[in-house]
Amino acid sequence: MHSKIVLASQSPRRKQLLEMAEISFEIIIADVDETNPPGMPGDDVPEFLARKKADAVSHMVHDAIVIAADTVVLLDHHILGKPVDEANAIEILRQLSGRMHKVVSGVCIRKNDHEVCFSVVTEVYFRTLSEEQIRHYVTRYKPYDKAGAYAIQEWIGVTGIEKINGDYYNVMGLPIGDVINVLKRDFGYGQ
Repeated sequence: MHSKIVLASQSPRRKQLLEMAEISFEIIIADVDETNPPGMPGDDVPEFLARKKADAVSHMVHDAIVIAADTVVLLDHHILGKPVDEANAIEILRQLSGRMHKVVSGVCIRKNDHEVCFSVVTEVYFRTLSEEQIRHYVTRYKPYDKAGAYAIQEWIGVTGIEKINGDYYNVMGLPIGDVINVLKRDFGYGQ
C-alpha cells in the first residue's frame, strides 16, 4: 500500500502533470506568504518557497507524501513575476522577446521528517516577437496567472519559442520526471 500523496498547489498545470503521470493525489492548499527574504538570489527563491508550502501543508496531514513546488522566470537574474494587468503582461513579453531566460522550479517532497528538496533550471529562447504577436497572445490567452506572462504549452510557445535547453515540463511548472524519480528513490513510491 502506497502512502497518500498530497499536492500543495492550486496550479492547474501541476495538477495536469501529476494526472498525466498517473499518480493519484489530493490537493491541499495552505495560505503561505510568498515573499522571499531580501537579497536572496532569484535561483534560490523557488526552493525556498516550495519548502514553505511543504511546511504549511505537512502540518495538516500525517503519513502522507507532500509535493510542493514554486516556479520563477529569471531574466538577467531578475524575477519576472505574474503580470498584474494587460499592460504589464505586454511589457514582460517585450522584455523576453529575442532573448534567453531561465525558468527555475523548486520542488520540496516531504513525508513526516523525511524531506528532499531540489531545483531544476531550463533555458528558454524566445524568437523576436512582433508587437502584433504579443498583443494577440495577451488579449486571447490572458496569461495573468503565469510567471513570465506566458505558458509554453499555449500558442506563444508554439509560435514564439525557438528552443529550450532542459526539461519542457519544468517550464510548465513541475519537472515531473525528477519528481517521479525522487518519489521512487527516496520514498519507495511507484512501480
